[in-house]
Amino acid sequence: MCFKTLVLLAGISSSLILSAQTNSTCSVDLPQGKSETVVVLGSATPVPLAESPSAVLILPLRENALTLATPLDPLRSDASIFLEQRGSGGAQTDLTLRGGSFEQTLVLLNGFRINDSQASHHNLDLPVPLEAMDSIQVLHGAGSTLHGVDALSGAVDFLTAAPHADLLQLNAGVGSFGANEQSLLAELSHRNWSSRLTGSHNLSTGFATDRDYRNQTASNEDWIGSRLGLTDLLFAASDRSFGANQFYGDYPSWERTKGWFAGIRQEFGAQTQAVFAYRRHTDEYVLVRDDPTLYENNHIDGSWQASLRHTMPVASSSVVLMGIEADGDSIDSNNLGQHARNRAAGYLDLDLRRAKARWGLSAGVREEGFSGGLQTAFAPHLAGSYRLKNSIKVRASGGYGFRIPTYTDLYYSDPTTIGNPNLKPESAWSGDGGMDWNPGARLAISATGFYSRQHDAIDYVRASSTAPWQAVNLSGLHFSGVESSVTWLATKTQTIRIAWTSLFGAQSALHGLQSEYVFNYPVENAHVEWDAALGHQISLRNTVQVAQRYQQTAYPVWDMALTHDSGYRKWARIRPYLRLANLSNTGYQEIQGVAMPGRSITGGVSIRMGE
Repeated sequence: MCFKTLVLLAGISSSLILSAQTNSTCSVDLPQGKSETVVVLGSATPVPLAESPSAVLILPLRENALTLATPLDPLRSDASIFLEQRGSGGAQTDLTLRGGSFEQTLVLLNGFRINDSQASHHNLDLPVPLEAMDSIQVLHGAGSTLHGVDALSGAVDFLTAAPHADLLQLNAGVGSFGANEQSLLAELSHRNWSSRLTGSHNLSTGFATDRDYRNQTASNEDWIGSRLGLTDLLFAASDRSFGANQFYGDYPSWERTKGWFAGIRQEFGAQTQAVFAYRRHTDEYVLVRDDPTLYENNHIDGSWQASLRHTMPVASSSVVLMGIEADGDSIDSNNLGQHARNRAAGYLDLDLRRAKARWGLSAGVREEGFSGGLQTAFAPHLAGSYRLKNSIKVRASGGYGFRIPTYTDLYYSDPTTIGNPNLKPESAWSGDGGMDWNPGARLAISATGFYSRQHDAIDYVRASSTAPWQAVNLSGLHFSGVESSVTWLATKTQTIRIAWTSLFGAQSALHGLQSEYVFNYPVENAHVEWDAALGHQISLRNTVQVAQRYQQTAYPVWDMALTHDSGYRKWARIRPYLRLANLSNTGYQEIQGVAMPGRSITGGVSIRMGE
């Protein structure tokens, strides 16, 4: 079935809308209630979404938590993102953006770096449960000027928000393939102090042999307001074990990752902010689950990060951001050895804006130095927007992104994969231009064209299927494409959103070699979404994804979720929920050789006390 036919069927079938309006918080005061949607990615200071000169998408989580299996699910509504998932439950998932590899998108948690120095396969090993998160912000295009290494293709920031009421919520559900899930959310809010405690546990016996999983996450975050400024303290931990059959070859493997994260953000007045965080992550990999002594890898990596930022108002509504950063990482591994490295950077960004002006301009530069003999990186950025009239905004941005190799890229060795200690950092110049049109309160249309040219891209290649994969630097890789979306408020209770990205890649540096990652991108990726209130307090969310990967056949995946708000029953608000995944029962793979689950159903109930 051709791709366009599948998209048409997807549109007829239905889908959901993840509203572009959400409350994202990195604010200077304890937030009380809802506020205007602001962008914190790709900008010197938070700005209203309508004024952002960069291509940024905001995805809500908190309002839709019962309809989501993991906090990664909303990312699928961004057609420029392709999630390469190895199984349900969020056991291990890679993220690609605008054709870049899974290593070229920076993952953040409240602005803190989560990217894993051992292997980028663990970048989405988030330590914070879904219940703690408020929204996700996605920056399309290079973001290294403000956010540092790994932001070649873009950045994804998972955001929490301070609570504004006392609340206790308990969720529990069961489902197909022996699925079982529970979660806890407890919030306290006072004038100068608020706190959130969350925990989640989910498991499955697996839809196939050696595809079981057990995930546990917990977090505590406290916001304290004082004369000094806002203090934000975050502590989180996770423990994930899963059958890894076929994940890294034709082996019945098993893997377990554990980690903890601690971060503090201290504001000194409204213009200065200091942050510090530490992350520890462990990875235990067993090649043959029933015989761990045959081959096993154990990795322990740690990373720290610190930064100081100061904004200075200039002219009317314009600001200058000045910042310095330092971070480091280390690893202790039976396969990779013991290594450590550090980085330091300074950056400057100017955001020019005038009250009631039709235009905005952002320009910045970054200089970053690396230990271990790696060269420094200079990363400029320029973005601007102009409002032709109230309903039409045109925008353009361009910049430079870079990434240093992971320890796996450099030092890993087994009979099928060989690292390369001589790898150079990879980089890319990228740019985009687009238009946002809002002809009325019920309709929003967006279209963007983009281009990226990579230098010293890191990939694994081999001469034949019997040879091992070897890490190398490649040149001559570039991608171009078009991303578009239409959001239509069909009625007061129904919203439809269609998003479509077409991607064109050119690879001229392989010289007949086989590539492990370069050709993984989707040439077409579309989402048709529908969100509806059906009456009797029933809400329906439908989504159909249609993807066609490079030289592969297009396939559709249809998901549905329903919730029922039964209202307060003396002491609590009770909300049953039902999630139906892969209703089309499509047989597909997002990672070559790793089958995804067929049709499944999960149902449960949420009990909410307070608020």
